[in-house]
Amino acid sequence: MEVKIGVQHTPREIVLESGLSAEEVESAVGEALGGKAQLLSLTDDKGRKVLVPADRIAYVEIGEPSTRRVGFGAL
Repeated sequence: MEVKIGVQHTPREIVLESGLSAEEVESAVGEALGGKAQLLSLTDDKGRKVLVPADRIAYVEIGEPSTRRVGFGAL
């Protein structure tokens, strides 16, 4: 699942591939924005943890699950 996080006062967005479902990402974002957690914490496919302060989140875009293409076939 591709997740893009926009951070206030930062020109670039954070993009990560997560093994979480869309519902799990949405609930983590909801908890952070609802005040239950001070940080939005997500882990990507490589095991790296991304922490974003909840009060600095501008937007979160949850994409479709991506499939990896292998080979040299036509795109």
